[in-house]
This record gives sequence, structure tokens and C-alpha cells, in this order.
Amino acid sequence: MRLDRFLANLPRYNRQQVRLLLVQRRVHVDGQAVSDPLTEVREFSRIEVDEQLLQAGRPARYLMLHKPSGCVSATHDPQHRTVLDLLPAALRDDLHIAGRLDYNTTGLMILTNDGQWSRRLTQPATKLPKHYLVQTEDEIGPHYVDQFRAGFYFAFEDLTTLPAQLDILGPRSARLAIVEGRYHQVKRMFGHFDNKVVGLHRESMGPIRLDPGLAPGEFRALTAEEIAAV
Repeated sequence: MRLDRFLANLPRYNRQQVRLLLVQRRVHVDGQAVSDPLTEVREFSRIEVDEQLLQAGRPARYLMLHKPSGCVSATHDPQHRTVLDLLPAALRDDLHIAGRLDYNTTGLMILTNDGQWSRRLTQPATKLPKHYLVQTEDEIGPHYVDQFRAGFYFAFEDLTTLPAQLDILGPRSARLAIVEGRYHQVKRMFGHFDNKVVGLHRESMGPIRLDPGLAPGEFRALTAEEIAAV
């Protein structure tokens, strides 16, 4: 939300008062005096006027996790271990998953409490590719490439998937880039050829790549550069 709108929505200030506060640089956002009414403020921003706290804010958290197989992409589950169970209890509050993975799928998972940021990373409209390594039961034919580029019709959703890039690496292995995240999408795409996916590993989401130093089940905080790249 714009800073001027945030202030004007408070019962204590009208629009004229907000303009005056900003001109006089009496508003501080995250410790910095601000005069630009278009400054974006978020639920994580600390906002003060004349040293009076209007919004305490809370720290934004961005974590990269190497998801192992046999782990549920959920914040809680009564029967199975979840990805949050891999984190210390002190880090779990308010986190959500940006881009889920199936139970046996491995690789990059992002957990954050910043909803606007995670939507930019995962929404198809942003067209940020997600790269996967795929292992199949049967051989991958060269004709697969054109079909992935053309898209697949999913009758249940009554839609055709957006163009995807398939690079064949070996007889039964390929690298796939997609910009969507439909239910079991990769498995359903290969299912079009009656070819079962036996291994699936996510390497990257947009500009963020899985840290090769992270073993399955390990995590680290994203760097400032990784966060800003989304």
C-alpha cells in the first residue's frame, strides 16, 4: 500500500494532515524519514510519526530448503512429516510455501512470510520458469519436444498448458522448464505419452537456484540479491 493511503486510512489523520506530515518529514519508515507519498509500505514495515509507533512491523523471512523425498508440502499434516518439520520451531511461525512439490519430488522449495513476494515468484502471469530434472520409465522421444512447446490439454481443468521447454539429456532423462504449477503437471504431461515419471527434482524457480551445498533436508536464508531478483 502507498504510504499516503496507509496514513489517510487511520482515523487520526485526514489527507491534508498526511500531506503536511510528509512534507515536514515527520514520518519514518523502517527508521528512515520519508517524504514521498508513493513509498510502498507493507505489513513488515515499521512506521512511526513523531516517534509514535503506528505499525510495529515484523521481520520478513525468506528460506531456501532442499526438499527430500517422502515429505509433504504443507505447514501441518496429521500423518506425515512436513517441510516445516525440517525447520527449527523458532522459524516456523507465519511461513507459507511458495510453490509446492509432490510427496516424492525433491529439490528447491521456498518458504516465506511475504505473500506479495511469493506471488511474484509463483504466479504464471510473471512467466518465471521453474526448471526440473525428470527421469522416466520409458525412453523420451524427440517428438516430445514439439508437444511440450505446443501445450497439453487438461480436460479436468478445461485448459491447455502454456508452452514448456523440454531438453532431452539422455534416453530416459530430460530438463523441463515450465511457468505454471498445475496439479501433478509434469507427471500428467509425460502421461500423455504413457510414460511414467519415476524421478522429479526441481532445480530452480525463476532466478533462484537450489544451492548445491544444501543436502536434502537442509535449508538456508536467501541472500539479499536472491530476494531482490524476484
